[in-house]
Amino acid sequence: MPFATEAKMGPDTRARIAWFLNVVGPFLGLLLVIGLFSIRPEVRAGFLTGGNFKIIFTQTVIVASCALGMTMIIVSGGIDLSMGSVVALVSVVGAKLLELQSRTPPIIISPFVVAAVMIAAGALVGLVNATLIAGFRMLPFIVTLGMMGIARGTGKWLADNVAVNYDDKSPLNNLMTLEEPYSFFPLPPGVWAVIGVALVMALVMKHTVFGRYIFAIGSNEATARLCGIRVPLMKIVIYTVAGLFVGLAGLLQMSRLAVGDPTVAVGLELDVIAAVVIGGASLNGGTGTILGSMIGALIMAVLRNGSNQMGWSTSAQEIIIGIVIVLAVGIDKLRQRKNA
Repeated sequence: MPFATEAKMGPDTRARIAWFLNVVGPFLGLLLVIGLFSIRPEVRAGFLTGGNFKIIFTQTVIVASCALGMTMIIVSGGIDLSMGSVVALVSVVGAKLLELQSRTPPIIISPFVVAAVMIAAGALVGLVNATLIAGFRMLPFIVTLGMMGIARGTGKWLADNVAVNYDDKSPLNNLMTLEEPYSFFPLPPGVWAVIGVALVMALVMKHTVFGRYIFAIGSNEATARLCGIRVPLMKIVIYTVAGLFVGLAGLLQMSRLAVGDPTVAVGLELDVIAAVVIGGASLNGGTGTILGSMIGALIMAVLRNGSNQMGWSTSAQEIIIGIVIVLAVGIDKLRQRKNA
């Protein structure tokens, strides 16, 4: 009977089912997680509030910004394990620049220049990763694993192993300021910035030649080469652009904490990878959407926020996140088998 039922399902039906699971699945997962944390009345009273969801959105933007870059990388068949360390490094770079204004005599640097340097620092790290991966044909896993240690160590060296404090009146701190904390609006400017960039990237991935090339490389790199796609150059562009989003995440991280801390964002890359895979991307490449990754990032933030609301310990939260990552990869493997 299973074979007879499968035989009756034509390619169009299977394609519709696959589309439904990839597009609607992340939304169903988000609703499921919200529903689970809303069962207990005492938790629901504090969880389902505009102020709490404002906090969730604010907590989401760091992972979401990195997920924009990770989506491109994973869809193209790569991986980046250095994002958490680069976020910490970028926050230290920005804090050191702002710290110059507190010296005697002060060195005044425009906040726009500081923000540009921070984002450019993330892009520079992405370019270095891309050069080693594309130019020397090294494995992305090995290159970015090494960069994880290099970026973290560089950040600690620049900060002398302490948090870098700067003038808390810097306009950059306003990017993640929570105004009217008991209502959902207004959202911090940093949240709107990530939403705007996500919309642009969704259009780029779906409606541009650059986006189609990313999917082609992830689906079959050898075929992409035969089709005339300059794969090494594309990888350099992909990792460099992804670095821009990691730089933005570092800027938002510094704004949120009002300090440059070289020890923050440990394990952030795992949350980012989980968010992208939960959103429907495949670790084998060739599949993924920006919208799915954003929903995946929101699911990760809701999990952490709901766990705090339930009073669960940090160790319990880490176990839950680990289980979610394993389940996400398992679902990805099952999806690949179905497609095969």
